[in-house]
Amino acid sequence: MNPYIDIVIRCICVYFFMVIALRIFGKKELSQLNASDIVLILLISNAVQNAMVGSDVSLEGGIIAAFSLFLINYVFKKVMLKSEFVKNLIQEKPEILIHDGIIDFKILSKLDITSEELDEVIREHGVENYKHVKLAMLEINGSISVISGDESLIQTKHKRNHKK
Repeated sequence: MNPYIDIVIRCICVYFFMVIALRIFGKKELSQLNASDIVLILLISNAVQNAMVGSDVSLEGGIIAAFSLFLINYVFKKVMLKSEFVKNLIQEKPEILIHDGIIDFKILSKLDITSEELDEVIREHGVENYKHVKLAMLEINGSISVISGDESLIQTKHKRNHKK
């Protein structure tokens, strides 16, 4: 087989492995980049490099691997836009954390979000107490958005950037 076709096939396999792994480990992981997460990303990229390019360390091999990843990502996003089935398979639904001042502790537990983390996010949105929150949601991109009942407050989105 052509060595460059081999690189493309390897890239496709690694790409889909990473998509599945991120789906299994959850959306919360995407927005919480602390020092250990950055180390993990660097180690994963190093670990999968050889799986994608094999023994080909040439410039052409690296460019083909990078191009393949960009192309796979582009096509995969287009497929997700057109296929509700694939979108639902890969993307999680937003989760309601607080509704009308009532915290859903079952959802917090399921998502491994502590009360302290939630309190911090609420304060960062300028809301003093969870009882003043009309709606707080963990969005599909891993950020937590907070809407208060106070019309004078500017509503913002907070990207979670640390783990438990």
